[in-house]
Amino acid sequence: LLLLGLFYVFMTWNFGYWRKRKVPGPKPHCFTGNYPHMYNMKRHSVYDLNDIYSEYKHKFDAVGIYGARSPQLLVISPQLARRVFVSDFKHFHDNEISLMVDEKSDFIMANNPFSQIGDEWKQRRADITPGLTMGRIKTVYPVTQEVCQKMTDWLHKQIRLPPSGGIDAKDMSLRFTSEMVTDCVLGLKAESFSDKPTPIMGYIKDLFAQSWTFIIYFVLVSTLPALRHVFKLRFVPLRIENFFVNLMQTAIDARRQQLAAGKQFERVDFLDYILHLGKKKNLDTRHLTAHTMTFLLDGFETTALVLSHLLLLLSRDQEAQQKLREELEAHLNDKGIIDFEKLNELPFLDACVQESLRIFPPAFMSNKLCTEPIELPNKTGENFTVERGTTVVVPHYCFMMDEEFFPDPQAFKPERFMQPDAAKMYREQGVFMAFGDGPRVCIGMRFALTQIKGALVELLTKFIIRVNPKTRSDNEYDPTTFIGTVKGGIWL
Repeated sequence: LLLLGLFYVFMTWNFGYWRKRKVPGPKPHCFTGNYPHMYNMKRHSVYDLNDIYSEYKHKFDAVGIYGARSPQLLVISPQLARRVFVSDFKHFHDNEISLMVDEKSDFIMANNPFSQIGDEWKQRRADITPGLTMGRIKTVYPVTQEVCQKMTDWLHKQIRLPPSGGIDAKDMSLRFTSEMVTDCVLGLKAESFSDKPTPIMGYIKDLFAQSWTFIIYFVLVSTLPALRHVFKLRFVPLRIENFFVNLMQTAIDARRQQLAAGKQFERVDFLDYILHLGKKKNLDTRHLTAHTMTFLLDGFETTALVLSHLLLLLSRDQEAQQKLREELEAHLNDKGIIDFEKLNELPFLDACVQESLRIFPPAFMSNKLCTEPIELPNKTGENFTVERGTTVVVPHYCFMMDEEFFPDPQAFKPERFMQPDAAKMYREQGVFMAFGDGPRVCIGMRFALTQIKGALVELLTKFIIRVNPKTRSDNEYDPTTFIGTVKGGIWL
């Protein structure tokens, strides 16, 4: 009994943290804090946050919550969320994940701009940004057309296969992004739509199939925050890191052989830029791989999720699908494709993509770190100070599912984004941050949007898409995933 009592005291010792700082919030529970489904995984954590958000949104700008024993500041006000990302950025410029990785435990992830801190991420972002200009994205746009044609051929084969259990939209989208990113970034073919794909896609799937490992780690460090100093998280397993380092070396060797033979590669792509950067900064293959994995990690899974969710929403709404199809068909050129410049000027296409990002955001929330103490107001509550090292949770999903900002929020209504600069207007209000905001806004946003739009042009002008009966009719998220997808998968 004494041991149990001591354990209870240990688990609840920190629960006075926010009360001492005069920050209101819901009562935490032993073991789980304010995430009641942390252990049983019966419900996605974003729904728990949404319950808290709904209860306090008219009273305060922020409330204090706990992830197990760890205090977190939950941002309730969109205006405060905007301050965290933009106007007060210098106080919140690091992501919480930076505490969980280092170069010894995970060289690749530690060198990703998302997990880097301070001046490190500024330098890495400055290195990578020139490789993702609209000029370079336009240069590799023909690759999109080639991959789209492969996808069409693959789909025709799948449809003819008996018995038809439907098309797994996530699998198809991942094949598409694997082929796209591998070719655009490395100049190699993944053969994702062939009967004998290269190992690339298998390694990509393995890379993103570690949800339980991440969940267990996050639960442990939430319960015992000191563990973050002892055990670091490896997002990229060593065998996958070695595979991509070898793949990078293969791409470099192939490109150098072409140049040595006097053959000029037909496009100035990302690999061309990375090689010039490596020469300028004297980087070895491992460092070049770390730079390149920024494109690969950010471009495979998240882009595939966005595409599969968008196809789901369009398949549920045949009227919107036909309206979009008519817009696309009206701008097809003689080759049956849409020119790069025109692709980014189609209003309904862009509105459909933005509305899909609102309903199924690639990131439900952002966990930022306070890097400089700052005093904040709290609506009807007292002013309070956020101390250095505090985790600040910005629940994007809650804002985008709030009927005060988006009436009938679960409904797919692209017309919300049809007015000029609607996405910008919502972003400035703090209620729509599909790609983040401020200085650390998603670096690959324009490349991802080009991929998604290119795939939509191909699919909607060649096929009519409907929902397979195996797919859920609601939008409930799979509780075991960090980057969410519909429970049970998306079958079309």
